Amino acid sequence: MDVAGVGLGPCNLSLAALLAPLADVQARFLEARSSFQWHCGIMVPGAQLQVSFLKDLVTLVDPCNPFSFLNYLATEGLLHRFLIAHTDRCSRQEFERYYQWAAGQIASIRWDHGVDSVDLRDGRFEITCAGREPVRARNLVIGSGRTPALPDFARPLRGDSVLHSAELRIVRPATAGRDVMVVGAGQSGAEVVNHLISDDAGLPRSLTWVSSRVGFLPIDDSPFSNEWFHPAYVDHFYGLSAQRREELLRRQRLASDGVTESLLRDIYRRLYELDVLEPHRLGYRLLVNRRVSDLFTDPSGDATGGTDRLMAIIRDEDTGKIESCAADVVVFATGYRSEFPAYLEPLRDRILDGDGSLRVRRDYSLDWDGPDDLGIYVQNSAEATHGIADPNLSLAAWRSARIANSIVGRTVYRTEDSRSTISWEGADPAGDRPAAFTSDRVGVPLP
Repeated sequence: MDVAGVGLGPCNLSLAALLAPLADVQARFLEARSSFQWHCGIMVPGAQLQVSFLKDLVTLVDPCNPFSFLNYLATEGLLHRFLIAHTDRCSRQEFERYYQWAAGQIASIRWDHGVDSVDLRDGRFEITCAGREPVRARNLVIGSGRTPALPDFARPLRGDSVLHSAELRIVRPATAGRDVMVVGAGQSGAEVVNHLISDDAGLPRSLTWVSSRVGFLPIDDSPFSNEWFHPAYVDHFYGLSAQRREELLRRQRLASDGVTESLLRDIYRRLYELDVLEPHRLGYRLLVNRRVSDLFTDPSGDATGGTDRLMAIIRDEDTGKIESCAADVVVFATGYRSEFPAYLEPLRDRILDGDGSLRVRRDYSLDWDGPDDLGIYVQNSAEATHGIADPNLSLAAWRSARIANSIVGRTVYRTEDSRSTISWEGADPAGDRPAAFTSDRVGVPLP
């Protein structure tokens, strides 16, 4: 094989779709599951895609590709109705169906192929899957995704009553008439809260929503902030110092991790309706500037579901005050983290830097201690070097196109689009038009 992809989320599915038309490229994509699934654990009713549907598998680099979302709608006979619905976004459930539609047509995908190990053998990567023939390839693309991040103190309690938001629709905790706490105020936390208060059959007795931020903050979806999700900015960001990149990621966080304004409105409106129309049905506390520092079971507590009561320790960041809060169910919407895949252990010492980090090049290949003619590429593992867009769907097609070009050694897809509105250092302003004002006078700065 010219390339083998491990894991099949949206990122490697995008790469598979872009490589599919290339007859001279032999590709194989290996996925442990038997079908395509996308965040099924938090696929709550009404969950909306946070980006435009044009940011699909292929459109931003290959609008005529048959695996575009618009072609999916046309093929399924849905295009006119989708347009009549006057929507600029679509539901996550529909986008998952689109992904499943595309995955079902790409011949290079192999389901039920869980990868056990990757090692070097006879000048190639050898990928071993249980009960399957080994796959040998010149290039390896890691797309096995990130892991739900549960605080250390909560891990021993993980189960039906303590869970990550990614498990909500899998575990399905009993919430009706019980005391529920949601920790985290990003999009996932807000979706969990909205689901809890909108489900009459599962409405809690009380809800505590804890945010470490100064409020329940909206996503920064303004046009100029969205320039951070432009290819020109990725290249600019890559050229900065590690210290500067880390600082920028902190300052830009709400452009990725905030909550859609429509969802915040839905939550506020629902709480208002409950207060006015059914004032004794749900008690709630919305806590900001708070951090949950510990969680333990309290056998002496009066649990409403027949299990031990949970007790959370919460610190008020404004006052330093410590308080406790009892709950029957605690859902942590605390994001995801990248972990070194177990199947790469044979190559660990050749891949990781001295501080345990990956050295990612501009084309998403790794600078590793291996043969020059073998490449390892990463999907969704380069936020520290490539910026805030990396874990987002916005540039998934563009990143896959850059990886595809690097693998085949030629420009198949245009990726060097420098027509950004903001003039990042090293990036041309939009178009080739002259500046609106110039001056030859010494000492007069350009605007």
